[in-house]
Amino acid sequence: MSGPIIDISDLTRTFTVRRKASTGRRRTTIAAVDQMTFAVQPGEAVGYIGANGAGKSTTIKMLCGILVPTSGSVRTCGLEPVRQRRDLARRIGVVFGQRSQLWWDLPLRESFALLASIHQLDPTRASARTSELVDLLEMADTLDTPVRQLSLGQRMRAEIAAALLHSPELLILDEPTIGLDVLAKARLREFLIHERATHGTTLLLTTHDMGDVERLCDRILVVDRGRLAYDGTLPGLARTVGARRVLVVDLAAPCAALTGVPNTTHLSSAADGLRQHLAFDAERTTAAQVLAGIATEAEVRDLYIEEPDIEDVVRRIYQAQR
Repeated sequence: MSGPIIDISDLTRTFTVRRKASTGRRRTTIAAVDQMTFAVQPGEAVGYIGANGAGKSTTIKMLCGILVPTSGSVRTCGLEPVRQRRDLARRIGVVFGQRSQLWWDLPLRESFALLASIHQLDPTRASARTSELVDLLEMADTLDTPVRQLSLGQRMRAEIAAALLHSPELLILDEPTIGLDVLAKARLREFLIHERATHGTTLLLTTHDMGDVERLCDRILVVDRGRLAYDGTLPGLARTVGARRVLVVDLAAPCAALTGVPNTTHLSSAADGLRQHLAFDAERTTAAQVLAGIATEAEVRDLYIEEPDIEDVVRRIYQAQR
């Protein structure tokens, strides 16, 4: 499609909450989403992150047509989500980490067949797409298993397959890897990267797992108290609050603190200087240049780079907004 696949302008959603007061019950209006504005282009992979209660799920429900905005405008796939909800359902896929779109007591195979019928897919197309997803997500041995008997990892793979069965333009994932082990997370991430590369699917991901964001997203939206606090790349997010990379070097012999390496800050030394931590700004220098500077003063036996802790970076953004 031409134009943004998600287009939000001054989007606001308020809720009225009744609270006890000394004079009786009092009504308070809370803005879950407050004048939000952003756009997502076709093919992008966007991480939509924030603390619990920041407004992420409310935004998603308005994108899908589940909630009506209080004010502002929202268009998803060029459609008005509430008024054209049925048409929109054919063009988006949604996965909620703690809600299921599968039939609990039916074998997985029958759930896929029912979903293909609901989306009015041609039988040939439905069969080919199901086979593709089953193969990529390694679900062949669970097709005849009732959903209630699947492990959490197996069920999440099935949920994502169900959301992609009709080849939607936009896939919205709300905490898709919550509770999964490391191997299950890795499988899902690899599949989503492949799906995006093969079919050009646009991805909007909300998660508290920064590993998901780092591996799947090339753009980050940080939301705080219903407002957009940051819109940019992952490296830019770290730069916004001055976060730096850290080069950790193991030296061949004890050495004094390496305080004279250009464009670095010596953070710490251990074991009589055998291991040292030097922070540097990736905008001003590179790890190779830092290593070259260290090599003029000491022999390096081993090294690794510590990237900025993304959760800490997001926390700093929240603090700066308050």
